[in-house]
Amino acid sequence: MQPVTLTTDRLVLRPVGPRDTEAVHAAAQDPDIQRWTTIPSPYLPEHARGFTEQLAPEGWADGTLFTFGVFLPDHTLAGVNSLTMRSLGTVEIGFWTAREHRGRGYTTEAVLAASRWAFTGLAVDRVEWRAEVGNTASRAVAERAGFTLEGTLRSAVNNKGVRRDCWVGSLLPSDLGLPSAAPYVPAPSTAPAAGPSGT
Repeated sequence: MQPVTLTTDRLVLRPVGPRDTEAVHAAAQDPDIQRWTTIPSPYLPEHARGFTEQLAPEGWADGTLFTFGVFLPDHTLAGVNSLTMRSLGTVEIGFWTAREHRGRGYTTEAVLAASRWAFTGLAVDRVEWRAEVGNTASRAVAERAGFTLEGTLRSAVNNKGVRRDCWVGSLLPSDLGLPSAAPYVPAPSTAPAAGPSGT
């Protein structure tokens, strides 16, 4: 797939490349980013180069990982969003925000833009969000973006060799007023009546 650029009222989301290596490396020195994401820790210059020069471009080329740098109008890197293809019709969204740009709603704005593009550009029907239990900042972004929290998965993430529980949530096209690519029949909202029990 050809890389695309998205714009919002305050942001430009574009694919990262070699020109962004230093900015990615600098932002990823934040202990919170290293703690709550699966990036290497310590995060070395060669890790940033591998991300901007190989992982991100190759993901676009083979259609498995769509990574956007989140930039302010002055080209300052405010964060990174990525959409990973998980199964037919589903992508998983991940994101981090540079410390100095938190608390301004940039990440929520970027997540909504990337999700809308996933529904319209990739024709997926589910954007899934996962975060390690305790990552309340990520959860707050997901909630502000309209994700429905669906529960806790045990031992569902592996962060630097340690398995941990995670929260999971989803955003559907209908949540953004968009049509689904495939028909969707949700489960009934009321639980079925209990049948007879055996002894």
